[in-house]
Amino acid sequence: MILLEPNSYVLEDTLLTRFTSEKPEVVDITLVDFDNVIYHVQTSAEQRTLLNLSVEMKYFNEVCAYGAESILQREYGPYLVPVTNSQYQITLQFNLEQLPEDKAGLAKHVSMLKRNVLASPFIRAFEYWESQQEGAGPLMATHYRENEAIYVQAQQDRVTVIFSTLFQEEVDRVLGKVFLQEFVDARRQAAIQNAPQVFYSSREAPLEIRHLPELRQDESVGYVSFVLFPRHFADAEVREQTISQIQLFRDYLHYHIKCAKAYMHSRMRTRVKEFLKVINRAKPDRTTAASEKRTATGRYFRPQFRQSSATSPQQVEGEW
Repeated sequence: MILLEPNSYVLEDTLLTRFTSEKPEVVDITLVDFDNVIYHVQTSAEQRTLLNLSVEMKYFNEVCAYGAESILQREYGPYLVPVTNSQYQITLQFNLEQLPEDKAGLAKHVSMLKRNVLASPFIRAFEYWESQQEGAGPLMATHYRENEAIYVQAQQDRVTVIFSTLFQEEVDRVLGKVFLQEFVDARRQAAIQNAPQVFYSSREAPLEIRHLPELRQDESVGYVSFVLFPRHFADAEVREQTISQIQLFRDYLHYHIKCAKAYMHSRMRTRVKEFLKVINRAKPDRTTAASEKRTATGRYFRPQFRQSSATSPQQVEGEW
């Protein structure tokens, strides 16, 4: 199994190509990322050397309540401009004549925009844990997909992250249950004892979110809970890595479900081809040289066999 990258590679490649181009060109490209995030890369109508990047995130208003705007100002402040199209929530503008020397680093950093915005509830939860306040922190919900959400809540000794994931097909539900149960069982191995605790439940929501009215409770919904301990976020570098990896859990799960289905289908097709070869070899050859005979005129002669038990009345009268 592979780990997905937290950045958008196609966005990074598109921006780097425009940043390193010797002659500015007219660009109008629409890109799609995980969780229905849309990027629109377009040249400014007034000046060809100005490149605009507009981002559509349906959950942006939710994460703004957790400090997403301050993260945008910190990470992309010099490039932020007012949004002119109501379809998009974020717009960055780059002057191709005034870019920094490390253009590859800038393209890489901009391709992490979705990750940085979605990191706001995790950062808020980690800050609440650092404040050592009594009781549980606020439950922060991010509906990043239709009928699916991420719930983050900080407590005095841990941070709980809950994913609600929706399985559209019965096969996906079965394979997803196998994968998620493996997450639970894998932690028993001595080599990964420091991994976060994982709990999986179908239909019934965890206690932390059971009081929410909008939850679905049927066979198509599964809930995965990660319990993060201080060793997973106390250090700054480890914290960033934890945020990057846990955000992609849903994409990681469904990506490998599709890979498993594709592998099983390829094995089934290979097996069917082998069975067809065996069946074709088992067919008798109806036209062989030994069974064909010719008459003196060159015509084919096919002997007809009489049934021994059938005797005609003419033959009986002739014998008498």
